[in-house]
Amino acid sequence: MKVTAIVQQQKRANRYSIFIDGKYRVSLSDIGLLDSKLSTNQELSEEEFRELLKKVEQDNFYGKVLNYISIRPRSKWEVQTYLKLKKCPSPLLTELLNKLSNNHLIDDQAFAKSWVENRRLLKPISRRRLIYELRAKRVSPEDMAGALDEDETTDKDVLKELVERKRKQLKYRDNLKLMQYLAGQGFSYGDIKEVLGDD
Repeated sequence: MKVTAIVQQQKRANRYSIFIDGKYRVSLSDIGLLDSKLSTNQELSEEEFRELLKKVEQDNFYGKVLNYISIRPRSKWEVQTYLKLKKCPSPLLTELLNKLSNNHLIDDQAFAKSWVENRRLLKPISRRRLIYELRAKRVSPEDMAGALDEDETTDKDVLKELVERKRKQLKYRDNLKLMQYLAGQGFSYGDIKEVLGDD
């Protein structure tokens, strides 16, 4: 078998079509092509062709997962779940997770820190709710604790801001309804009472 052409695709400039013995056989990303070390007129044995097919499979899954994590940071568990849903074979899944970790593209400690910072910027949220959300992403207690230890915002600070905002809505001028809402957001009864008492 001979690699007769390597052609850049028109619709996806970062992908290349590989022609073997004059026929299109597979495609690779630009990074996958560099890793494969393929060149035009290169002769391939059956074993080398099988290895190429494995590289193509890895390249395809790696491309999918890079798109997935480009939308927002993801926990390791989220990436693993995504790859399983995409029917990624188990040995390749482990290989990809290691590659992503080694390239610092998944890092639960950094993910937890980023999650806490972003949630604090977006809306007033209780520490308890942050813990719940990070647990749902399967972040380890150690990584979670590290992120929360760096967070200097207290629940009372958040409550004061939230109470001030909610008081502008007619239905939350009633203390009981406001307390029920705040408790549902994960704030402790003691903190709610104290903040409403100061209000």
